[in-house]
Amino acid sequence: MALTLDAKIPAGPLAEKWDRHRFEMKLVNPANKRKHSVIVVGSGLAGASAAASLSELGYRVSCFCFQDSPRRAHSIAAQGGINAAKNYRNDGDSVQRLFYDTVKGGDFRAREANVYRLAQVSVDIIDQCVAQGVPFAREYGGLLANRSFGGAQVSRTFYARGQTGQQLLLGAYQALEKEIARGGVAMFERHEMLDVVVVDGKARGIIVRDLRTGEIESHAADAVILATGGYGNVYFLSTNAMGCNVTATWRAYKKGAAFANPCFTQIHPTCIPVSGDHQSKLTLMSESLRNDGRVWVPKRREDCGKEPSEIPEADRDYYLERKYPSFGNLSPRDIASRAAKEACDDGRGVGPGGRGVYLDFSDAIKRLGRQAIEERYGNLFEMYQRITDEDPYTRPMRIYPAVHYTMGGLWVDYNLMSSIPGLHVLGEANFSDHGANRLGASALMQGLADGYFVIPYTIGDYIARTPLPAVTADHPAFAEAKAAVESRTRTLLAVNGTRTVDSFHRELGKIMWDKCGMARDAAGLRQALEEIPRLREAFWRDVKVLGTAEGLNQSLEKAGRVADFLEFGELMCRDALHREESCGGHFRTEYQTEDGEAKRNDEAFAYVAAWEYAGDGVDPILNKEPLAFENVHLSTRSYK
Repeated sequence: MALTLDAKIPAGPLAEKWDRHRFEMKLVNPANKRKHSVIVVGSGLAGASAAASLSELGYRVSCFCFQDSPRRAHSIAAQGGINAAKNYRNDGDSVQRLFYDTVKGGDFRAREANVYRLAQVSVDIIDQCVAQGVPFAREYGGLLANRSFGGAQVSRTFYARGQTGQQLLLGAYQALEKEIARGGVAMFERHEMLDVVVVDGKARGIIVRDLRTGEIESHAADAVILATGGYGNVYFLSTNAMGCNVTATWRAYKKGAAFANPCFTQIHPTCIPVSGDHQSKLTLMSESLRNDGRVWVPKRREDCGKEPSEIPEADRDYYLERKYPSFGNLSPRDIASRAAKEACDDGRGVGPGGRGVYLDFSDAIKRLGRQAIEERYGNLFEMYQRITDEDPYTRPMRIYPAVHYTMGGLWVDYNLMSSIPGLHVLGEANFSDHGANRLGASALMQGLADGYFVIPYTIGDYIARTPLPAVTADHPAFAEAKAAVESRTRTLLAVNGTRTVDSFHRELGKIMWDKCGMARDAAGLRQALEEIPRLREAFWRDVKVLGTAEGLNQSLEKAGRVADFLEFGELMCRDALHREESCGGHFRTEYQTEDGEAKRNDEAFAYVAAWEYAGDGVDPILNKEPLAFENVHLSTRSYK
């Protein structure tokens, strides 16, 4: 039976919705908060900020992460900055403009109400982080500095050189550690969530594996929060940390949580190109580099083998500046990525295999001096030189698009609650704020907005309105879920085949990149939907998982995650096939304008596609949440 998707968007003018909603929420008084428990899965920006904030309010919080420390969350990898509508530069920014840029950047496939709230809350995030001691870059006079990012014509991005994510995570981590020391948060490192437990229709706990001992544990609570990040590693090669996976959200999907827009994947334009089959991940170069770096390729194919210094200015094609003069090198990520692919497909790519374009800082160094560039990007330049053994101060960087962020995720309403009552989803793990494309410097903004400023209100409203009889880990629903997890573990170990987990993951990744990557078409997607089930069958027939279920076993961890990717990849392709339009990061080659831009079909596809699990071997059910645009009118997304 199809789900009823009620987004619970408050009534009233857009600018008043969040304030009105907060006033109308039911509250839990401080003494009663101490009686309620909340589980937070994930300790990145969204998870750490949520766990710390809820504990400070008085709730009893248990926080789980599979890393050896919350400081190891993938949020540290975010480099370039975090957006906020502070208008410190007095260049015309405002909450309304940030809202507009984000809705437009998402190609009109996000909810207006959620995006406006994100823009509103952005100004508070910066104050919160400064109070925590986050060392944002400052101007000579002491004011916080700003720079530009793709998809905007104002400078609204706050940054800490090229390590903004790490510094923001340290702020949230310190807040979390304070609450751990106080006894408000019980921290469970090296624990991986393998199932969510639903009791009487509500999320009341999780099943986890202690990755050190192998023990399968049950944990109960009044509400559960998933802040487990994105699923970009379904492509095998991506900018994500090796541990990033879909398991937590996929297991929740199989318990009844709708999965929204899974095909919306962001391809980032500034990644160090693939250098060979030996690689298991890719390295991102921050989009902030496009503030001062100019992107180009040779105009003539025969010049591609030359040293860049040998190619005169007249023979260089600064294609972003040529095609998108209003935004130039700061064109949004999806557009810049497709333009790079187009240049390389035309035979004008540079470097091994012709899969690269230049990101050149020579003009900026002449204009500003080397020292100024070192101050802005020094750690990024050092990282590039260590990886490539090339000096970006004297030779242009080589970059190429790669999988980076996933806009799809579990469907949530305005309160960040999934279609399972009591199961809330934050940050990249939900679908809500970015539509079909995420602009730069907005992932950090969303993670902290959800954790610091949204969930502390909305989870209280849920607890105040919902009868929550006492449930312990002795409940039969926990025993049933635990038995299923143990059975799956035994099955993985019993296959004892001949192929490594990585070989299956690499093969799946190639299918996904070729058929559901930067460009997709119906024929390729149908082919993928035939190939992925065959690969999945081969996995369960021939995978070799070393070791045992007792104790540390990273082969077993990886096998479980790849098994979930082999199911999830099929849903991604199914979603991409059904959406017969191009929008943002979802580019169907059959649906493009004469000059190669994405061609939306608003009449047929202005909705959130929320997929509902119907059982193994059964086609999932497509539920649609219509999107209404009353404040930013639907228009062709142009950056020219």
